[in-house]
Amino acid sequence: MISGMKIAGVVGLVVGAAHAAAGWKQLPAIPDREGFAGSYAGASGDALIVAGGANFPDKKPWEGGTKIWYDRVFVLKPEGTASTELRAGAWLEAGKLPAAGGYGASVQLDEGVLFIGGGDAKRNFSEVWLARWDGRVMSFTAWPALPKPLAMCAGARAERTVFVAGGLDRPDATQAQHVFFALDLDNVKAGWRELPTWPGPERMLATAGASGGDFFLFSGARLVAGADGKPAREWLRDAYRYTPAKGWKRIADLPRVAVAAPSPAAQVGGKLLVIGGDDGVQAALAPTAHKGFPRDVLAYDPKTDAWTRTGEVPFSLVTTTLAQWRGKIVIPGGEARPGVRSPDVWAAPSK
Repeated sequence: MISGMKIAGVVGLVVGAAHAAAGWKQLPAIPDREGFAGSYAGASGDALIVAGGANFPDKKPWEGGTKIWYDRVFVLKPEGTASTELRAGAWLEAGKLPAAGGYGASVQLDEGVLFIGGGDAKRNFSEVWLARWDGRVMSFTAWPALPKPLAMCAGARAERTVFVAGGLDRPDATQAQHVFFALDLDNVKAGWRELPTWPGPERMLATAGASGGDFFLFSGARLVAGADGKPAREWLRDAYRYTPAKGWKRIADLPRVAVAAPSPAAQVGGKLLVIGGDDGVQAALAPTAHKGFPRDVLAYDPKTDAWTRTGEVPFSLVTTTLAQWRGKIVIPGGEARPGVRSPDVWAAPSK
């Protein structure tokens, strides 16, 4: 027999996750006509930071357009002190990244945001930067570089450790990376450690997550040789949990594929939320026929190793970062359809 207290606890988890999935509102849009995919994002100095990324400013890719990479940094400060309703002012353009690029991992720290790896049209990056906003000026401090360049990797902070998994080491890579790195925040000078990898395929564009001291790796895609010999995506819906004292364990598969979902996953009511993502169902369609990406929210419960669907979001955005800011989950821009960016910024309560 299940006690009333246990039932109430389960109901509370479900209601909390559903509340975050349903309570989305728009913040001021990023001040760019196209918007960006692959931006770095996070919070520092009570402000939301969105930096870098790429778009097609003149023509879409199927029209022969060129992908352009950016070094622009935008800051959004809160307006007023209301505790129940976040009021945001206008975006400020606050300097430039050390190098134009995007599609790295963004990990929130107490002292700022780590911008990890990424790349541009010519190379992928191993550089790691701590981005900080002091209320007036953006600063970027070099942190220990990754052991190898990685873009489209998945990263998250689990207690006092930052983990990074998978990705691509080159823009023209024909195979994703099967690598797993850790950085001890209490011994940053020691640099990144290479750890044993998950017992499954290599991948890129996975979603990372953290609960307690454990790291989670959800979905993603691997690259395989297509019929024409060019790299093609194999869509993955497997998932893994890394416990530092025990190593890796395969956990329940996602209900569907969720490639390039906003990462890292939000933790709400004890669950990890994978929001949208590309399920690959429309991958064979012409870009102009694409109807947008899935909008349902997949909630994973680390205690029961089970997934549930918990509502839908009012947007279709992938290849974007999930940031936490002033008690909100924030999705700042991203890719609305293949080759089409969005400047829209969405936020929902994180509790």
